[in-house]
Amino acid sequence: MVQRRKRLARGVAVIGAGISHFGAFKDKDSRDLFVEAFQSTLETVQKGIDPKEIEAIYVGNLSSDCFEGQAHIAPLMAEWVGLNPRPATRTEDACASSGVALREGIIAVASGLYDIVLVSGVEVMNKLTTARVTDILAAAADALYEVSVGATFPSLYAQIATAHMAKYGTTEEQLMKIAIKNHNNGALNPKAHFNASIRDIMNSRLAKAKERGQPIPSWTDQMEFLKDPSVNPIVAWPMKLFDCSPITDGAASTILVSEEIARNFTDTPIHIIGTGQASDAQALHGRKDITSLNAAKLAAEQAYEMAGVTPEDIQLAEVHDCFTIAEVLATEDLGFFKPGDGPRAAEEGRTARDGKKPVNTSGGLKAKGHPVGATGVGQVVEIWEQMSGHAGPRQVPGVNLALAHNVGASGSTVVVHIFERR
Repeated sequence: MVQRRKRLARGVAVIGAGISHFGAFKDKDSRDLFVEAFQSTLETVQKGIDPKEIEAIYVGNLSSDCFEGQAHIAPLMAEWVGLNPRPATRTEDACASSGVALREGIIAVASGLYDIVLVSGVEVMNKLTTARVTDILAAAADALYEVSVGATFPSLYAQIATAHMAKYGTTEEQLMKIAIKNHNNGALNPKAHFNASIRDIMNSRLAKAKERGQPIPSWTDQMEFLKDPSVNPIVAWPMKLFDCSPITDGAASTILVSEEIARNFTDTPIHIIGTGQASDAQALHGRKDITSLNAAKLAAEQAYEMAGVTPEDIQLAEVHDCFTIAEVLATEDLGFFKPGDGPRAAEEGRTARDGKKPVNTSGGLKAKGHPVGATGVGQVVEIWEQMSGHAGPRQVPGVNLALAHNVGASGSTVVVHIFERR
C-alpha cells in the first residue's frame, strides 16, 4: 500500500506567544507562572483578542503531582486565567510534554473542532532539593532497567556522549563550545534563567575573589574556566556542570487559530506547516544505536514531508539541548549536518546567531532554562519572536522558515514542528 502524504485538514497559525521569567522561584507556584505567561501572550496579539474567544486549553506538564503535590492542573490553570468552563487537558510526555500539547492543539484546530485554542506548558521544580528533583525526573526513564540500577538523566546522556566520542571522535572541548554559544545567546534574553555569558560568570568569579582577598584564579579565557574542575565539576563524565541544563521554574503559552481567521488578530501570523511525532524504546539498551535518536529522525521526516521542505531550507532552529551532547544529536538527526559533523559545526560557529544555521538563539535549555513541562512551548515563543522581528539584540534577520525540536526523556518521545512566515 502506498502511503499518502500527510497534510493538515486546514491551516493553523500562531497569533501570539509569551513566556514567564525562567529561573528558581521558591515563592511562586505553577498558577503564578502560568498567569504571567498567559498575560504576556495576550500582549503579543497585535490586534488584540478577547480571552473568552478561546475555546479549549492544552497544558503540558511533567509532574506537578510530585513537584508541588498538585495533580489535575489543567482545569486549575484554566480557572486562574478565567477560562473555565472551557475544556482543559493536560499532556504528559516527559520533557516533550508541551511540545506534544502543541501538536494536540494543532490537530484540534486543523480538524475543525475548534477555531481558537490556548497551548501552554508549566513546571515548578525548585521547591524540592536537587536530589529529590533528580529522582522525580528519573521516573521518565525506564524504572525496571535503568532507574533500578541507579541511572539518572545525566548518566544516560553521558552514555550517549561517550558513544558519540568513540564513534566520531567528539571532544569535551567541542561540547564546551556549545555551552559557550548558548550562554552568549542567553545573555541577550531578558527572561532566561542564566542571563549571563560564561565570560560574564568567569569575570564575576574573578571579581569576587579579588574583593574577598582570595587567590586570583589564573583563567585567561572561557575555555580555561570550563576546564577548571573547581567551577565545572564532573556530573557524569563527560557531562560536567556547564554541560547540563538547570533546574528551572517557568511557563510559556501560545494561541493557535485556524488560518482563515488569523489576520483578524495580526498582520503577521506564523503558519505551522509541518508536525511530526515518534517514539522509541524507553531504555537505551533497547536501541540499535545511541549516537542518534531515531524518534527525532522519524518525527523530522514527517514534519519535513508535510511542510514540503528540506533541512537545508530551515533558517533557524530551537532544539532540545538538555545536555550539550543533545544539541549535537539534534543538529545531526534533523539533517542539518552529517552524522559526526555536529560537534565540528558548533566549534566552527556554524550554529551561532550569525552562522549558517543558527541554533538555540534563545539560549536553549542550557541557558534559557528547562522547566520541563514548559520547554516545548518555550521554544515556540522564541520562534514567534524571531519571525515577528521582536527578538531584540539576539534577532536573526529575515527568518521565514524555522523549526522546533522537543525531546522527552532520552529520546523515547520526540516532536518536531516547522513554522513559516509568509
